Amino acid sequence: MSSLRLDAPAPPVSPAPARPLRLALCLCPLLLVVVWGLTNRSLAQEGAVRLARADPWWLLVGGGCTCLGWVAAACVRQGAVPDRLPPGLLLASQFAAGAANHALPGGIGAHLVTLRFLRGRGVPPARATASIALYSLAKTAAKTLVLLVFLLVFQDTPLLDVIVPDGPPPLPVLAVAVTGVAAAGVLVTVVRPLRRPVTGLLRTALADARQLHTRPGRVLALWGGATAMPLLQGCVLASVAAALGLAVPWGQVVFAHLAAGTAAGAVPAPGGLAVDAALVFSLAACGAPVAAATATVIGYRVLTDWLPLLPGTLVLSALIRAKVL
Repeated sequence: MSSLRLDAPAPPVSPAPARPLRLALCLCPLLLVVVWGLTNRSLAQEGAVRLARADPWWLLVGGGCTCLGWVAAACVRQGAVPDRLPPGLLLASQFAAGAANHALPGGIGAHLVTLRFLRGRGVPPARATASIALYSLAKTAAKTLVLLVFLLVFQDTPLLDVIVPDGPPPLPVLAVAVTGVAAAGVLVTVVRPLRRPVTGLLRTALADARQLHTRPGRVLALWGGATAMPLLQGCVLASVAAALGLAVPWGQVVFAHLAAGTAAGAVPAPGGLAVDAALVFSLAACGAPVAAATATVIGYRVLTDWLPLLPGTLVLSALIRAKVL
């Protein structure tokens, strides 16, 4: 009898303690939406009133460009990892990642959602982290190339005098940049606990990048999507400007969006709110009245951030509840 008792299987561990945590994770995005709505109620109302008076067809074009932006982001994510990802869940994760960006600054929310998604699909941690680095590198490089093309095309625009000042770069800016690069190199070289994971990540990233660039489909998804993303975002702003009757050419509005994002994109603010002032300033430099430029930026935020926020949060909660994230 005693041997039978010893050989009996242990009772299963109850998953009850994990359920409250998962429930809290599902409800946390909804709580963030409520807090955001209460703190930005006046801006949301003003944006809704102005959009109600705008041309609905141009707003529909802007909404379509917003949706295409999520498709482009999903293409870049797939192009940055050798493993094949389910297209539907990948697109849903990028839609949910937009809501996560309102909680964490500098795109960290979207990267964390994508990292959880990749880990849930069986992608190893090193490869998942390397894909995020490749995504960021491709996005930055493609946006820089697009901006350079616009700089060549719009050489006579007044905005060029604002974003490209005369004279050499300020010495403090160069000093900070050189100091940051040197400090990072010293830390990686001297601190052994940092050196091993960083070198391992670099090896994985380089190996994956070489493998991905031997596959034309991945190259097209990575670089085509990265090039389309800033152009689609600029088209959303241009569509809102056209809907509100802003007398600025379409190409200059897209150029203003690229310039503002480059100037203020490094500021760590949730949801890209630090870029709004730069957007207004850039549109004003193109000849738009300040009031009309402000209304355009508010309408842009309504289409890209405020309207997708609640459905994106619901999708994020659903993905957490379904254990996709």
